[in-house]
Amino acid sequence: MATILVVDDDANIRELLRLYVEREGHRTLFAASGEAALELAMRTKPDIVLLDVMLPGMDGLEVCRRLRDVSDVPILLLTARSAEGDRVIGLDLGADDYVVKPFSPRELMARVRALLRRRRRGSDAADEPMLAADGLVLDPNAVVVELDGRRLDVTPNEFRILHALMRRPTRVLTRDELIDAVHGDDDPGVLDRTIDVHLGRLRRKLGDDAARPRFIATVRTVGYRFAAPVERVAPTPPA
Repeated sequence: MATILVVDDDANIRELLRLYVEREGHRTLFAASGEAALELAMRTKPDIVLLDVMLPGMDGLEVCRRLRDVSDVPILLLTARSAEGDRVIGLDLGADDYVVKPFSPRELMARVRALLRRRRRGSDAADEPMLAADGLVLDPNAVVVELDGRRLDVTPNEFRILHALMRRPTRVLTRDELIDAVHGDDDPGVLDRTIDVHLGRLRRKLGDDAARPRFIATVRTVGYRFAAPVERVAPTPPA
């Protein structure tokens, strides 16, 4: 059973989502404002946050930004805005997915199930070797990325993309393959633009120049590849 925090100021939507979430055997928590959502998320540590963008006071984008500063909890945005720019902002702030209102509750729950599966796969994974390249170290077991000895604040999706690229450093991965790395085959509706947003944000955190890449190279019209040689390092056993 997962704990899902539903953040929406519309009581009808909260009740609708409660019915669908609890029908699948999960526990629901509720907040009607951004301030209440932050307090509840910090106190209860939910497994997923369903977060409306249009909230009174502190909006959902600001809640997303503040949550991502302190937690890697999956965040799924609920937005009435249809402009691509608003969705891109949410992804750029660290949201994992979004649905546009009015949404199908069945589609939303399919996305929730996909997020839960990815979270469980990450926590159940057997020890894998660390991947190291030119000062960059990715630890798939601790879900940590370090660059030149400094830990990077990467989102779960950014981590999955970097992991996929570093595992196959000589191979060009298409956008579809990177979508599969992030979302699996659970959501065929993910746009190529979503992957580009994640990659752009990841490159900024790596200090990478797309024109002269240290780590991530663009292969025009095809996809992306990891540009540096990768060494596999056995994980350090616990003391």
